[in-house]
Amino acid sequence: MKKNILLLALLAVTGLSAQQRPKLVVGIVVDQMKMEYLYRFSDDFSPNGFKRLMNDGFTFQNMHYNYMPTYTAPGHASIYTGTTPATHGIVGNEWFSRTLGKETYCTDDAGVKTVGDGTAEEGAMSPKNLQSTTITDEVRMATNFTGKVIGMSLKDRGAILPAGHFANWAFWYSKTGSFISSTFYGEQLPNWVNEFNNEKNYLKYINKGWDLYKPASVYNESLPDNNPYEGKLYGSAAPVFPYDLKSMYEKNDAGVIRATPFGNDLLAEFAKRAIEKEELGKDNVTDFLTVSFSSTDYVGHLLGPRSMELQDTYLRLDQTIADFLAYLDKTVGKGNYLLFLTADHAGAENVIYLKDRKYNVDNYPSKEVRKSLQDFSVKTFGVDLVQNYSNFNVFFNKQIIKDKKLELDKVKDAFKKFLITQPQVKKVYTEEEILANAGNDYALNFVAKGYDVTQNGDLVIVDKPGMIEYTPTGTSHGTIYSYDTHVPAIFYGWHIKKGESYDKKAITEIAPTIAQKIKVTFPNGTEAKVMTEVLDSKK
Repeated sequence: MKKNILLLALLAVTGLSAQQRPKLVVGIVVDQMKMEYLYRFSDDFSPNGFKRLMNDGFTFQNMHYNYMPTYTAPGHASIYTGTTPATHGIVGNEWFSRTLGKETYCTDDAGVKTVGDGTAEEGAMSPKNLQSTTITDEVRMATNFTGKVIGMSLKDRGAILPAGHFANWAFWYSKTGSFISSTFYGEQLPNWVNEFNNEKNYLKYINKGWDLYKPASVYNESLPDNNPYEGKLYGSAAPVFPYDLKSMYEKNDAGVIRATPFGNDLLAEFAKRAIEKEELGKDNVTDFLTVSFSSTDYVGHLLGPRSMELQDTYLRLDQTIADFLAYLDKTVGKGNYLLFLTADHAGAENVIYLKDRKYNVDNYPSKEVRKSLQDFSVKTFGVDLVQNYSNFNVFFNKQIIKDKKLELDKVKDAFKKFLITQPQVKKVYTEEEILANAGNDYALNFVAKGYDVTQNGDLVIVDKPGMIEYTPTGTSHGTIYSYDTHVPAIFYGWHIKKGESYDKKAITEIAPTIAQKIKVTFPNGTEAKVMTEVLDSKK
């Protein structure tokens, strides 16, 4: 009898232990981060930032996006919903909605207003366009809405979409230099946010300017400081260090900090203040903090992946993460927080850099693609039948086609044959081909997973590898190719054993893995495929 009682007691304790959750989950997204940066800049990282996460956590070396377009808003939505745009509905940063007949921004919401010191346009935002629940939503529900969820980023979409539908707050950066929100979350900012904004912390970075963090000799993984593949930062005479941020600020606004490493530093300061003032991770009810570092994306777009500026941004971010981890250790406690780090997409090499080295590729600005479509249409049908071209999608004006008594199928076929002749185009798919996808076409699988029939176009274009719809300087992203899809994925902290995996994983596996790890319901749109490597907590 005593043995049975002891056995029942042991089972009860074991069951209770299995239900324990971390005090805090921290999701970090680094905007436009290629996995390769963790390799290329490794020798110059400190032992306490990225290396600490990789050495003491579990690293998925072969994590990829599994849809197109690989952009910021779909990326953040896919990480946190565990599904793709075909299900969660965020098919771009902005897109032409054929249901509405107009451009739609991913987080636009005319029904809410700005809260804080920002323009009316900056704050009229909410997650209402996100059709699936997020892992953050599920944590809120699992804790009967007692666990806090707070999202933050320099970008509205980087704060709002990860925070989900039920967040206590999402905060994003205004060109005024303040963090703002919307009435979706509350009528006025918490006092601590007002206090942080009143400190004008951005000014200390702007007044100091931007020079190299380490000696110039350290930056031998990058091209020379002044090279033809870089754009110019806010009207600077040349893309070279040092940068006079104070002068740029005076000619523009506080938004100039976005395209410097210091946007990341400012956000990390804000994150630490949120942990302190909101008392995140202070009790046994799990809280969730989402942090999206955007400056890496701004610098990457403008200056490209081989610039000293980008390397400097990552060397500084490494220190920022090291400092943030130390802060979490001190305030939440080692072993009490579960952290993951990933990216919303990666990024291409500068196409002219490749072209100059005899790779037969080129850049094709979207406006030029749109113009070629218009010229073909007028030449073939006597009128421009293209209503919109964006995000690799071609939308036809159905009313004109009807008025001209044209057959839509024949119009699609004609445009498809024309597009295949264009030097940058690899494949073109019609709406019918996308919806009938049988899973055997590698490129079509990416297109289908990113396609929402109520919001996407009549045709979708897949460009050739290395081709880019962008300017000659800097870089962009959006394609199905590994340079855009291959991102870091590192789990660290609470019940995470050391290790690494080289098996190919999909970005949509992160959210359901966390759900399984902390024993909450799966986000409702996910296919629920999990990464079992981090579910075993034995060290």
